[in-house]
Amino acid sequence: MRILYIDVDSLRPDHLGCYGYDRDTSPNIDRIAEDARRFTNYYVSDAPCLPSRTAYFSGRFGIHTGVVSHSGITADIRHRGDERGHTNRGAYRTLPNALRQEDHKTAFISPFPQRHAAWHAVDGFTEWIDTGKFGVERADEIYPLAEEWLRENGTDEDWYLHLNFWDPHTPYNTPSEFGNPFADDPAPEWLTEELLEEQYESYGPHSARDVHHGYLSGDGPEDLDRTPDEIADLADFEQWVDGYDVGIRYMDEYVGDLIDLLKEQGVYEDTVIVVSADHGENLGELNVYGDHQTADDVTCRVPLVVKGPDVEPGVDDDLHYHLDLSATLVEMVDGDVPEGWDGRSFLPSLAEGESVGRDFLVTGQGAWACQRGVRWDDWLLLRTYYDGWREFDAVELYDLDADPHEVENVARDNPAVAERGMALLDRWRSQRGIDAATGANGGNPGAPRSLVDPLLEVIRDGGSFYLQGNMETYTERLRETGRTEHAEEIEARDGIVRQDPSEFLS
Repeated sequence: MRILYIDVDSLRPDHLGCYGYDRDTSPNIDRIAEDARRFTNYYVSDAPCLPSRTAYFSGRFGIHTGVVSHSGITADIRHRGDERGHTNRGAYRTLPNALRQEDHKTAFISPFPQRHAAWHAVDGFTEWIDTGKFGVERADEIYPLAEEWLRENGTDEDWYLHLNFWDPHTPYNTPSEFGNPFADDPAPEWLTEELLEEQYESYGPHSARDVHHGYLSGDGPEDLDRTPDEIADLADFEQWVDGYDVGIRYMDEYVGDLIDLLKEQGVYEDTVIVVSADHGENLGELNVYGDHQTADDVTCRVPLVVKGPDVEPGVDDDLHYHLDLSATLVEMVDGDVPEGWDGRSFLPSLAEGESVGRDFLVTGQGAWACQRGVRWDDWLLLRTYYDGWREFDAVELYDLDADPHEVENVARDNPAVAERGMALLDRWRSQRGIDAATGANGGNPGAPRSLVDPLLEVIRDGGSFYLQGNMETYTERLRETGRTEHAEEIEARDGIVRQDPSEFLS
């Protein structure tokens, strides 16, 4: 089987035409979606980049692999301990290894392993092509390498090509000559002047007034053509959204080239094409602009479009993890899903349109905040342990049907629902602990620290790597901009959320 996985960093589903976006950002992805199965509630288990791709390639939750952040011991997969043999072809083998065992050539075109020192991500790939710019390369730099690989291998029978585009990721460096196809299109209307004013007076890395990373370190705003220095008004917001959407549209042009190349080779109809992402991108939600710092719906829900032979076109609204796709792909090539995986195949949905989703999902974030989300029915509950220097409550509850941009925390108005979400989270954590103690699913009792929640290790080691060493410069900025009370809050707590959820809800 031929499988082309188009992995677009920071791609939100609700900014694609096939998911109902009113801007024409994705005409070529939409072409694929016309004959594909499209998943509307598909989530990464762990965010952002390094935890997400680790979970996808390993088929295991971050609470089992230990990878929940971008630095320190929680950025590397825990040693397999007694389960470590002389190869990695057993219960904890990776997706590329599982595909190789079914005689598939596996290739990875991406700077990701270099960008995050994620050497475990190349485990099982026959070929890794490093695109060389640590994640700021544009689609015009990625596509020629993909074209070369496909011209050499595309007509072969069995391969998996994982191709990584980065254009929707900040700094939104689409070439200036590409222009702005959306100059006459209004920005999404959910952000009001009143809400923006509240965000502007608030605080946090990549928040409305401190939108560039340089504000943390004291370096100030970055000199970028497509992003403003701050989000002071709705015109700034529109410019920011335009920068993101233009990145999608630019990348999509090269998706069109991929389609044309596969058709030229006569293999388009016989190739499984997957379009997805490692995480989404907050564009003002929870006062985060152009980053992915939370375990919320916007950061953790990603697109999934799957087209190919024996794929039933249509829409799947069930709840799925991205590591469930790993198990599905193994079954698609007639392999056995490894015993050491957490992922569950949803092949019956792809092949026959059956409903095989999960009852609820738990998402995680450890690179900025230490936070977990629970997604069930139309609800999203966020439980924050370490706030990453943001105004997060201990418990937040959002009705995603009525409030998809997470504007109003309704936890105190719906305490029974919030308690239900907390109960689901406790149930999930308890089961993962049993897995780790007994070796069920993705747990490995022989691994060092196997019974320790890695989010707690992040907190123990000082919280977010991106914030460490920046308190003095950032609190000075807050005082200089009239936000002294926020500076004092950071200095007093350094992000630790000590309030008990029951106290917040009472």
